[in-house]
Amino acid sequence: MQAKKRYLLVSVVAGLLFLIYLWGLQIGEFQQQPYHYPQIHQYHQQDYQYYYYQRKDVYQPRSLPQRLPSRPARRWPELTELLDPYLEGGEQEEDSPQLHHQHTSPHERRAIRDNIYKNKRCRMETCFDFSRCQSGFRVYIYPPQRGDEISETYQKILSSIRESRFHTADPSRACLFVLAVDTLDRDQLSAQYVQNVRARIHSLPTWNDGRNHLIFNLYSGTWPDYTEDLGFEVGQSILAKASADVANFRPNFDISIPLFSKDHPLKGGSAGYPARSDASPSRKYQLVFKGKRYLTGIGSETRNALYHIHNGEDIILLTTCKHGKDWEKHKDSRCDRDNQDYSKFDYQELLHNSSFCLVPRGRRLGSFRFLEALQAACIPVILSNGWEPPFSEVIDWRKGAVIGDERLLLQVPSITRSVGCDRILALRQQTQFLWDAYFSSVAKIVLTTLEIIQDRVESHVSRNHLLWNFLPGGLFAFPQYSTDPAQFPFYYSILGKSPSQQFTAVVHTVTPLQAQISPVVKLIIAVAKSKFCAQVVVLWNCDKPLPPRNKWPSTSVPLTVIEGQTKMMSGRFFPHNDIITTDAVLSLDEDSVLSTNEVDFAFIVWQSFPERIVGYPARSHYWDSSRSRWGYTSKWTNDYSMVLTGAAFYHRYYHFLFTHYIPASLLTMVDRMANCEDILMNFLVSAVTKQPPIKVTQKKQYKETMMGQGSKASRWADPDHFAQRQTCMNAFSRWLGFMPLVHSQMRLDPVLFRDQVSILRKKYRDIERL
Repeated sequence: MQAKKRYLLVSVVAGLLFLIYLWGLQIGEFQQQPYHYPQIHQYHQQDYQYYYYQRKDVYQPRSLPQRLPSRPARRWPELTELLDPYLEGGEQEEDSPQLHHQHTSPHERRAIRDNIYKNKRCRMETCFDFSRCQSGFRVYIYPPQRGDEISETYQKILSSIRESRFHTADPSRACLFVLAVDTLDRDQLSAQYVQNVRARIHSLPTWNDGRNHLIFNLYSGTWPDYTEDLGFEVGQSILAKASADVANFRPNFDISIPLFSKDHPLKGGSAGYPARSDASPSRKYQLVFKGKRYLTGIGSETRNALYHIHNGEDIILLTTCKHGKDWEKHKDSRCDRDNQDYSKFDYQELLHNSSFCLVPRGRRLGSFRFLEALQAACIPVILSNGWEPPFSEVIDWRKGAVIGDERLLLQVPSITRSVGCDRILALRQQTQFLWDAYFSSVAKIVLTTLEIIQDRVESHVSRNHLLWNFLPGGLFAFPQYSTDPAQFPFYYSILGKSPSQQFTAVVHTVTPLQAQISPVVKLIIAVAKSKFCAQVVVLWNCDKPLPPRNKWPSTSVPLTVIEGQTKMMSGRFFPHNDIITTDAVLSLDEDSVLSTNEVDFAFIVWQSFPERIVGYPARSHYWDSSRSRWGYTSKWTNDYSMVLTGAAFYHRYYHFLFTHYIPASLLTMVDRMANCEDILMNFLVSAVTKQPPIKVTQKKQYKETMMGQGSKASRWADPDHFAQRQTCMNAFSRWLGFMPLVHSQMRLDPVLFRDQVSILRKKYRDIERL
């Protein structure tokens, strides 16, 4: 009897041990899969309600943590690109891997991850050498080796880095290193797959297991599984990767970038689709999609099920089986009908006339559809469980997209219909901001990547959430100027702040001070009488010695004379933060003629438009079709696109941006010609704001007065002055990759200006007497 009991006890223990073993295997398999939410239906509803009612909250600025505020690990699909590659050559194999791989075992997937991501726990604190960055954030590109074949897309990436302010040709000064080896396409079946990458990388003298290195990748893995196999170990290098899988993504270390095609422009980029007058939130279609349907393998489940919610009216979800060489061998019963419906709708017409665009996963986690939707102001509805969205460390995608779950496809129509018109409009506006700020060109994608890394390296001056997610975006809001959004002119209205009530007048002087009746003396006296003037600063850029203090006029406000070290033209916009402390700067040429009334009125106007240039002398640009170039004109017409800085107000932040953002080559060009610095400032401000300057009160004699006041040394008397400005217009537009100047016909005059009423009723009486 005792023997039976012992035998039964041993059997029970053995059974329990076996069950524990099976349970351990199941846990191991589960850990290799992307995270699944335990209460799928309940989570999805909660997530969407939070997203939908977020618009009712009042934003309170806060410091940006290592990543955006923690939330459940969402799975978003990837980016969509330009229309031509898809319409002409068929969609590339750009989509995303499935949650459950169909051709590789858990052991094989684990082996791939362990081989490529040996330093999976890398963070900036553990796998980055900050000591290399003590002299500043500089990026070095290795020189190409003989016989290197670099793709057109990777050439664009390298060109963007070389033309940026971060580039250095000295490896000893570099904080970050970028490979000359093309690692974008790691699909072994691709013609652009580079062999022997591992050996070539490890032969680099400063490789050091990838520490302080940045690797770009768009395509990884190959048919049929499309795993994240790169064919080499990334080590401790930062991986800027499209179709990033959250299972392998190293937070606050790797960077998820969008998938873009070889036709994506280097600079500039196409503008978003809607015009400024296109403010209606409603469109013809509610939800659209047009793309490939994969009959088998990775990426087939979601797209194969789209016909369930397609209604042919306001929800148009079109797929085709007709792609690849052997599509007919695998065609199913729906293929013929799908192919027929597919040809009935134009893709661009669908994109530009729908409120929401479905962005399902495909072969890989990324898709060109995402960028296409952003550009068309079509709100992306992302279905890709396991995708780390582009630049998710800094961009809050809840403000510009709807995040869905592949397993809840049938709920997508009801979700989109429950979004109100005001929320749709806000989402569409955000898609346009995000497209233009970070995704419209290769240069912006690369610069965003570098700026994120710089913020990590210089964490004491990093951008916060507000600077990245509101106009004009992180690329134009430098934390080196200030980490406080209230110090930038773009966020006054959001924060409920107003600019300071005084200004600093900065007079640029290039000719000798001849007498107390010289034009610059009269100008200083008139400006100093303004009740809003805090101080007058004279920039002495004249070759003659600086006059003694008794030669300058006595004023009721402080008068400071700064002698330029280099006495170059670009120096007139040097920040001088220790001297210029007011928000507003009144920039003046020495031969400007302004009355105190004119100064007061222009400052009052500027306070309502603190992010723009506000002033008197206006100019315009035009396209010369006969010469295929931009032209510059000073003719008096009904519109303008520039307000010259010879008599204009702007925010002092533009001094910092002019000095630190504009390439040294353009500043050298301005200094060499001693011309065009005012045009360059207009280009910069218009590129940032996407708006025209503000002209105040017509003053037609401005130009003639200045030409008569100056000596022969005056720029206005130089016969080459106008020709040089034509050249500058085209050089500046080539730098940006587009023409930023915007025409305007608005002019702001004082109340009762030139009205037939008593002069005693008018506040700014002197303006009409000029």
